[in-house]
Amino acid sequence: MSGHTTLTVDLGERSYPIEIGRGLRHRPELFAPAVRGGQVVIVSNETVAPLYLEELRRTLSAWECHEVILPDGERFKTLETVSQVFDALLARRCERSVTLVALGGGVIGDITGFAAACYQRGVPFIQVPTTLLAQVDSSVGGKTGVNHPLGKNMIGAFHQPNAVIIDTETLGTLELRQLRAGLAEVIKYGLIRDPGFFSWLELNCAALLERDDDLLAEAIARSCRNKAAVVADDEREAGQRALLNLGHTFGHAIETAVGYGEWLHGEAVAVGTALAADLSVRLGWLQEGERQRILRLLAASGLPLAPPAAIAADEMLRLMALDKKVSAGQLRLVLLRSIGQAVVSADYASALLQETLLTACSGRQG
Repeated sequence: MSGHTTLTVDLGERSYPIEIGRGLRHRPELFAPAVRGGQVVIVSNETVAPLYLEELRRTLSAWECHEVILPDGERFKTLETVSQVFDALLARRCERSVTLVALGGGVIGDITGFAAACYQRGVPFIQVPTTLLAQVDSSVGGKTGVNHPLGKNMIGAFHQPNAVIIDTETLGTLELRQLRAGLAEVIKYGLIRDPGFFSWLELNCAALLERDDDLLAEAIARSCRNKAAVVADDEREAGQRALLNLGHTFGHAIETAVGYGEWLHGEAVAVGTALAADLSVRLGWLQEGERQRILRLLAASGLPLAPPAAIAADEMLRLMALDKKVSAGQLRLVLLRSIGQAVVSADYASALLQETLLTACSGRQG
């Protein structure tokens, strides 16, 4: 795959494009349809801004352009940080027609989107994701929000962007650990609805880690195509969109327990995916051979397979009970019938979940 690909998130009048290609941050004509007024505010962080802020400012030079530079890291995904964005918008007397532009990874995208959802009860924003995880997952679909000490992503809003502009060149400056973490979300799409993509990843995992441009663009496009289809069918997670949370209930518990940012989101999701596969086997749903394929691909991606040593099984279970997917006191988990077929279910014996957690925590990692 090469060149420039355009996908669409089909939400009727609120539909928006996902642009994927090299050098797209330099193309003002891609931004222009998504900018609603004369003011643009770029929100970035201390890591990404030195790399790409000035280039993006030049691209957006047709508008009155300002920026807000935030600290970098998951631990800053808080209401206090969102208030810094509000402070800047108010200090510059930004109007309801201001367009926010999120330049960074998933944390910047979530914070910017949440600020856009709240400022003057909703202003437009554009996603310019610079990490693989943000490009394939968090930038698409309109989930925005911040963390709370008691739970991840528990405060937020659904607020769709006006456009997602994915410049694959930004992956050239991405740390390898971040690239590996992004692959956890890529693998997810194969597991929940696209078995052919999973097989493709088994063949191409090594080349993706070597940053083969065409293969990365293909992986991003296939991931976004899957995400866009799910979001179009279930924008506010009334049903099938919950499948996108494969591994996340376990993973969010890990992130909350060890402290936000100690483990990357994708690393925690990888462990959660391994645990979901284990429980699915114990339920007699997933074949053991398929579980082994899943573990091999996660391991080949350089991702962890067991929780960190600091977390006991009972602590994992307690934190999982705080998950947003708890309904009427029942913890619903995304589990696997096979590679490519996932279900959201509370129909499992709690003893089997405890077995999965105890087994994982006895073979844990540091």
